[in-house]
Amino acid sequence: MNARNPLRRREDVVESWIVLAMWVVVVVGGAVAAVTATRAAQDVFAQQRAHRHAVRAVLPADAPSGALSALSADGRVLATVRWTAPDGTAHTGRTTVAAGLRAGSRVLVWQDDQGRLAPAKPTGRVEGAVEAGLFGAAAALAVAAPACGAATVARACLDRRRTARWDREWDTVEPRWRHRSG
Repeated sequence: MNARNPLRRREDVVESWIVLAMWVVVVVGGAVAAVTATRAAQDVFAQQRAHRHAVRAVLPADAPSGALSALSADGRVLATVRWTAPDGTAHTGRTTVAAGLRAGSRVLVWQDDQGRLAPAKPTGRVEGAVEAGLFGAAAALAVAAPACGAATVARACLDRRRTARWDREWDTVEPRWRHRSG
């Protein structure tokens, strides 16, 4: 028996498919994006840990202090440092150090495999796991938000069509009802 339900409108069927498609995109697409972003971030952090090494450096001159350190949020200033790489070669470079350090002060700096100064200490395992998880959550949200937004817009259009059809039907039925009551 293939009786069509007169109360089920075409817009209702379309809306059901839109909601289903939205949830598939949110769940599957969000999960894929989250896993991909999390793994990519973990790989970057692992690369940093594998290729950045701590070395002791010496300040050949006093580090700036005063007004320059007030400009930075953490009180650090850019200064020249000198260090010897694990292979025995001498290097000089500029990095941030605590303001006001005197010439001869020892500081810990990070270098890459080529002996160049690295911008910062590599992200630790726990911190990296947390950050990777946050990147994954952001990626899932970046997939879910447009999908939900598109579904909301589509459903609003369907609601306008349903309301317009209802208004047309009411315009047809309402005069008959008025004659009966009056």
